[in-house]
Amino acid sequence: MTHFSKSPNPTGTNVNWNDPQLQTLLSKTAGWSLDNRGVFSPVDCVIHVGWGASAGKSGSLVHSQEGVMVVATPSIIPAGEQVRIDRVQAGVMRSTWGTIVEAREGRREDDRINKLHVYWIHAR
Repeated sequence: MTHFSKSPNPTGTNVNWNDPQLQTLLSKTAGWSLDNRGVFSPVDCVIHVGWGASAGKSGSLVHSQEGVMVVATPSIIPAGEQVRIDRVQAGVMRSTWGTIVEAREGRREDDRINKLHVYWIHAR
């Protein structure tokens, strides 16, 4: 599953995915991954898993925009889980409920050292 919901071919243009030139280009980019965390200052947060009141897991909100949050934490949380993200914003505790739509191990060097997992959350 990917956190993008757009069609890969929105204009209806036909693409020959078997074209040797396109395959060569795609093979060169196969290992690339995008990580836009550099444009957002991380914010400490607490992640509560499930609908009940449970002990929170520490984490860091590494990206946020309308309807989407990205959180990094050493805790393992399966995709599909309902979560509540608590963080202090402008001196006030803020909570956002959402669903984890994608989860993976962190790829940055610091992520690997700290054994972080990265989660994309669609907020409600």
